[in-house]
Amino acid sequence: MPSPAGTPEWEWGDDLCAPFVELLPVSGASVSVFRRSGDSTTVCTSDPLARRLDAMQFELGEGPRWVVARTGKPSICADVARESHPDWPVFGVGLAALEVGALFAFPILTGPVMLGVVDLYRRTPGPFDREATAQALSLARKVAAPAVREALRSAADGEEPPPKAPTLRREVHQAVGMVFVQLEVSTLEALALLRAYAFSRNRPLEDVARDVVQRRIDFRDLSG
Repeated sequence: MPSPAGTPEWEWGDDLCAPFVELLPVSGASVSVFRRSGDSTTVCTSDPLARRLDAMQFELGEGPRWVVARTGKPSICADVARESHPDWPVFGVGLAALEVGALFAFPILTGPVMLGVVDLYRRTPGPFDREATAQALSLARKVAAPAVREALRSAADGEEPPPKAPTLRREVHQAVGMVFVQLEVSTLEALALLRAYAFSRNRPLEDVARDVVQRRIDFRDLSG
């Protein structure tokens, strides 16, 4: 297995998640880039379970990704079933129904600036050794530029997301703007309200956002 730290010529292809799955002892990966609003845009997921874990963190606003966003440090959960999850209790409950043994999240850094997060999962429990941790951190640094380019390119008007990338949730961002106007709250508060509404009704956040954008839901009409 080649060490990414020793391969500065590494060329990133269209699938930015592939090197993490190929070079690290993990089952799947996702890469997300932070937006100024504090939200994130996902630029790739490696498989359906990685996509589900990404969506859960997006919808709930908690999980390893948000721990990394808050602390700027890796988040390691080597045994999901045995370890406690005080930083993401609701996300932790949701994991019980999924085949996830361990979760790892690493910051995407350019110097002191954190641009996003790499989320990794393994179906079986177990920690990362030093070599795997060093490889993960190296790959996370190397993916910074291509991930930002992909986020900007995919967000351009009229451009389709690349293969293996989930939708960039444009309707969620539109819905945040509409709730922002309807209730005169901050964009972060608007996103929190959308997430709370979706969670309380056991609906995907994207479905609720679509209803808001199509004016089937108006938060001014909701009590409480």
